[in-house]
Amino acid sequence: MRSRGHTDRFDGWIAGVGTAAGLRVVVGHWPHSPYGAFTDVMVERPDGHRLLLAPDEQTAEFVSSTYTFDETRLGPVSHDRHGTEHHVVTTELDLTLRTGARPALGWLLRAVPRPLATAPVWIAAIDAIARRVLPGVRTVGSAGGGRREYYGARDLHRVVDARVRWEGEDQGALTPVDPPVRFGFGSTPRAPSLVRITTLVRHTFGVPRLASDP
Repeated sequence: MRSRGHTDRFDGWIAGVGTAAGLRVVVGHWPHSPYGAFTDVMVERPDGHRLLLAPDEQTAEFVSSTYTFDETRLGPVSHDRHGTEHHVVTTELDLTLRTGARPALGWLLRAVPRPLATAPVWIAAIDAIARRVLPGVRTVGSAGGGRREYYGARDLHRVVDARVRWEGEDQGALTPVDPPVRFGFGSTPRAPSLVRITTLVRHTFGVPRLASDP
């Protein structure tokens, strides 16, 4: 069992985009995590069906214990970056997104010192502000299994272009993430964005370890 108060830390970014066809996609890219570097993808289809695309059983087990899905699919998830362009590929998805300038909110997040921006007390304190500024966005909430999750946003760039193919079909032009995705206690920003983030998952009562945990 995890000890009371144990915290898992994930450093990386989350990008959320909508499409004209109604598909909404959230990519999490985590160069630093307790389970090594990995990329996962959460997809909500126009009919509301929620899928997790995960690279292996270990990450699928963790992510699906933290968020809610109707279906989980395992398979390769690759991420390549060239300047402002990110390319994410799975068996079902081929996504290329391009980020633009940092808006005022991005500059504000960047100005907060990292130790403060990633402190649970600070993250909890700004939750109410985040909900007013970015409807649907939460910075703290339940991660299930007696755990609390904290989103420490540290930077933000708008996504200005995206090309999305899902199961071989082009999904059309980039649109806002609307309606909000329903994987956890909060959605991504409505405006397509890439958010530099530190995610903390605090085990308040102890949950079972993954099989590969030491």
